[in-house]
Amino acid sequence: MDSDIRVRNIETSFRSERARTPLKFGASVVEEVEYCTVKATVENGRGEVADGYGGIFLMDFWGWPDFNLSHEVKSAAMAHITEEYCDLVRSYPDAAHPIEIFHDLETDLREVNDAVCAQRELSPPQTFLGALVCASPVDAALHDAFGIVNGIDTYRGYGPDFMCDLSRWLGPDFTGRHVQEFIREQYLPEIPIFHLVGGLDKLTEAEVDSSDPDDGLPNSLEAWVRRDGVYCLKVKLRGNDLEWDVQRTIDVHDIGERELAALGIDELHVTADTNEQCENPDYIVEFLHRIKEQSPACYERILYIEQPTERDLTLNRHDMRAIAELKPVIVDESLTDLQSFDLAMELGWSGIALKSCKCQSSDMIMAAKAKSMGIAYSVQDLTNPSLALIHSVGLGARTYTIMGVEANSRQFFPASTLPEEQRVHEGVFTVRRGRASTASLQGPGLGYQMGKMTAGG
Repeated sequence: MDSDIRVRNIETSFRSERARTPLKFGASVVEEVEYCTVKATVENGRGEVADGYGGIFLMDFWGWPDFNLSHEVKSAAMAHITEEYCDLVRSYPDAAHPIEIFHDLETDLREVNDAVCAQRELSPPQTFLGALVCASPVDAALHDAFGIVNGIDTYRGYGPDFMCDLSRWLGPDFTGRHVQEFIREQYLPEIPIFHLVGGLDKLTEAEVDSSDPDDGLPNSLEAWVRRDGVYCLKVKLRGNDLEWDVQRTIDVHDIGERELAALGIDELHVTADTNEQCENPDYIVEFLHRIKEQSPACYERILYIEQPTERDLTLNRHDMRAIAELKPVIVDESLTDLQSFDLAMELGWSGIALKSCKCQSSDMIMAAKAKSMGIAYSVQDLTNPSLALIHSVGLGARTYTIMGVEANSRQFFPASTLPEEQRVHEGVFTVRRGRASTASLQGPGLGYQMGKMTAGG
């Protein structure tokens, strides 16, 4: 197809970003992390050339939670892997669709990840989840460039006029079927935003003291709900302290319910995430039973449970059906490829978590597979700021998520979004009555409007 692209060049840049307040999830506390921006130059079959962009936090705390290695060591290795993946993409010999390029290079990405870790004497190597994080801004830049060089909204480039059918990845049952069939034709005008309640976050104004930032932003859940009207609350739990987890969830629910009522908002959804800290599913079963006993209202508003146990599904092969009988249980850190998707379904998980940091190409195939099978999915965050958040909100607004999209950089990394991004995409970065606006996602590519941002318009 003359819309297929050849990669002419890829440029990377890295900057260190410091958190406004520490972000605690699972056993990790994030205070500083590297943000990677990628610019890809591509040419289509008509000889037209365009640039595309992608960005992501190289969040080793999530993608590579090995506490025997320092953040600095892991961050440097992830940047190295990103650069090596850029070399792979530059040397890709054919003109192709970005989704085809990604899947053709998937095995090479695994090999590069292991080779860099071996070269740096890091053992065990980073898992493939972390490698996907490294590749994701490159993949996003290719999707953006693909749309721009062909003068189309990237999501309109997932149909028969622009790419092969899904049978290449999903088998003969998908002959003649394309990604475009399984996603929205347009962005939702508005999308609900999940607010993160981190493990160190203060819940009430009474807890706020002189140690908190004095920058005009809220410092408690109460104040965030009052300001933004957020009605989707994601609670980070410990996974090894049942009393604390139960009380924390009920407290979050009660504060949300009270503050939202004052705003005239009666909708409230709660999700719970231990980030793999539970030894087994029994912990969450007991957690849910206690919530139901102590606060039926809170229990009714729990939308789903996210990744309670370790990411290696083959390690203990935990059966999730006992949780799923109570509330949906969503696989996140374990979901890295189609094989892990199938294994998760075999083990009784209810649904899957998509993330821009797992690569747009992978997300599109998995979204199509999930929707075709009637499997629920969410779009989660990686505390995405800047272009990464614009991309992620767009992803959530073009797919059929369980509920909205997570977006928490406004809480933890507000200064990591550039002023021109804030100006052009004010509706994406500003939450009103619990929702973000997608009105600024316009033009070809992923809707960044880079020309408008760089022109100052």
